[in-house]
Amino acid sequence: MQKASKGILYAILAIVAVFQIFPIVWLFLFSLKNNQEVFNMSPFSIPTDPKWENYAKVWTEGNISQYFLNSVVYTVAAVILTVILASMVTFAITRMKWKMSNLALGLFMVGLMIPVHSTLIPLFSTFTAINLVDNPLSVILSYTAFNLPITIMILLGFYQALPREVEEAAVMDGASLNRIFFRITLPMTSPVIATAAIINMIYNWNEFVFVNTFISSDQYKTLTVGIQNFIGQYTTDWGAIGATLMISILPILLAFLILSNRIVEGIASGSVKG
Repeated sequence: MQKASKGILYAILAIVAVFQIFPIVWLFLFSLKNNQEVFNMSPFSIPTDPKWENYAKVWTEGNISQYFLNSVVYTVAAVILTVILASMVTFAITRMKWKMSNLALGLFMVGLMIPVHSTLIPLFSTFTAINLVDNPLSVILSYTAFNLPITIMILLGFYQALPREVEEAAVMDGASLNRIFFRITLPMTSPVIATAAIINMIYNWNEFVFVNTFISSDQYKTLTVGIQNFIGQYTTDWGAIGATLMISILPILLAFLILSNRIVEGIASGSVKG
């Protein structure tokens, strides 16, 4: 009976896996087609003459190499800044005794309820006033600000479950507050930091609205916005768009495969207190 139950479970999981992987396979086949094959053949058909040159075209003629580099820079910078700031905030709220710490946490959590689109006009006005429009800093700061609440929420449970004895021993040895945070607490939270980092990475890498609103120069655009280069007034190169989308999902896919164990470990550790 137990073997039959496992067999059914594995069969269900296999079916779910096929449905999850199928869109990636379909996109890969789509990226190897030209416009005639896209419109005249079945959406599920295999291209008769795979157009591998679509990838070379988007990487060189479509300036995708520059967009890819910009996406990497924005994503990495925002993830590092968000994780460090969120760790500092969570450390201060959970490990230090000070008045209105709960109020401070509540104010950060309010950020989860603010729609991104409602902030575009105020942010654009602010960045215009301080000359940050069409500047990578406007994107990085926006990513950091909007990811802080969810990152703090992810870290909070893990920090509350951390034993205080190690920190108390460090205080007895004369360690400063900064040393305790950077040398003791931060390394201990590496599993949940990996979880927060991958969640931030996925959001930053796929983000479109901020870049499309604050960036106008071609040299500062990211992959999500650069795809528009292949959409013309009269014609659209669908194969090139598919190749660009395929290139854009590979880093996220690889990062998830590499860090998947740390993500599960971080979520499991942060969900248990005591």
